[in-house]
Amino acid sequence: MSLTNNIRNTAMTAVLLVLSQPGHCQSIEELEARVDTLKRALGQAEQELAEARDSGVLLPTKAVATDGAEESTPTTNGVRLGPITLGGAVRVNYVYGDYETQDGGPSRGGEGGNVELDTFRINATLDYENLIGALEYRWYTANAGENYNFLHTGWLGYRFDDNSEVIVGLNRVPFGAGPYGISQSWFFDQHYYVGLSDDPDLGLRYSFSHSEWAFDIGYYWRSDPSFSGRSEDSARYGYDTVRWRETVESGGTVSFDDRRNGYREKNQFNARAITEIGGDRWRHRVGASLQVGELDGSGVDDGDHRAVAVHSVSERDNLTVGLQLSRYQFDVDADNSWGGDELIPFGAYDFAWPMASDAWVPAASVSYRIDTPTLPWLDYVLPYLEYSAILKGADNLNDSELFILGSGWAAGGWYIYTDLAYSNGNLFVGNRSDDFARIDGVGDWGINGNDRWNYRLNVNLGYYY
Repeated sequence: MSLTNNIRNTAMTAVLLVLSQPGHCQSIEELEARVDTLKRALGQAEQELAEARDSGVLLPTKAVATDGAEESTPTTNGVRLGPITLGGAVRVNYVYGDYETQDGGPSRGGEGGNVELDTFRINATLDYENLIGALEYRWYTANAGENYNFLHTGWLGYRFDDNSEVIVGLNRVPFGAGPYGISQSWFFDQHYYVGLSDDPDLGLRYSFSHSEWAFDIGYYWRSDPSFSGRSEDSARYGYDTVRWRETVESGGTVSFDDRRNGYREKNQFNARAITEIGGDRWRHRVGASLQVGELDGSGVDDGDHRAVAVHSVSERDNLTVGLQLSRYQFDVDADNSWGGDELIPFGAYDFAWPMASDAWVPAASVSYRIDTPTLPWLDYVLPYLEYSAILKGADNLNDSELFILGSGWAAGGWYIYTDLAYSNGNLFVGNRSDDFARIDGVGDWGINGNDRWNYRLNVNLGYYY
């Protein structure tokens, strides 16, 4: 019996149990409340099913993942056309924080805060007998009035009867504790910005489970392609090594619109194993991930890269604690346009900038889900606290840390993030004294030249249909 049928049968059993309870006809209000409860349970189960399929984790219990940033949103039925379901989302963002201007950098708010359209996206899923598939395209607005858009997901697959499946196309790389690492926030943690969380690439992934173990094996022949934007190679969703047209002079000045240089990932292999352990009080999902691949150089010699991680997600009732420790290395030629092998151009969201080529990435998160059955306008609240850092191998690079205190608010098709981020090395959090004319003038994931602590209050309102 398929996982989909299990969810549907569970929902039908719950309906029968509710209707068979003594005194179930006491009032219309009581029946309506019970129906609402069942609808929420079914919606949550369908969301977990979708996340399990997309992440390649097929444990018979909840998918080995936390409901992560951006995608931990309520699932509505969408528009069903036979085996295809159509949906999408519209999101608006409010930003306030350490901002001096409205120019420069990705997704920046103006001084004193501003409201802007964040994202518009369309989704389609396929579920026909053993055939499965997913498609998602996104549009974004930029502060300078230059819009960009890209394909986020696009794959087809086959679900076997032995609790395994294979998918091919633009799909999420299996690395880390789950689809979004251990993060619950809108920002994600620092794993995302170094390409080790929620990173779609072009390739093939096989996922299977046995007993209490879930396994993923993937081969990716290249990173996700760049679509429509003003950057050379960064109009994409996932952070990867990219090609750009910048050159760093000996004094640290960045020259733009030069010849193309940088890297493109190719021939990448991924493997992940996660097991579930624990008793009646705590449940732990513990695992390890591996990633190795090649780098196709443009204007520079070819290179290679590797990453490993150990991770766990522990749950007790509504409390969730996530831990992950990762190590990555990019081996590149030191004779390049950005001045050495300690940095490598990385890009997404139509913007590229050098990242540290060798680092440890620790991350921790804690969250507690509060269901609100007595509030008809709110389904649940999910407060969380997160910390992550990029601890760089080169002595001349400042480490980059990120603290996030926030909460998610779910109500029907609405999901709202309220996050307060505090960081000394994240391009999305503040830009005091940032100087993009110098390689060492930015608080980033590379040199982190100004090494200043900035804050950002972010409110993201999204409607998912």
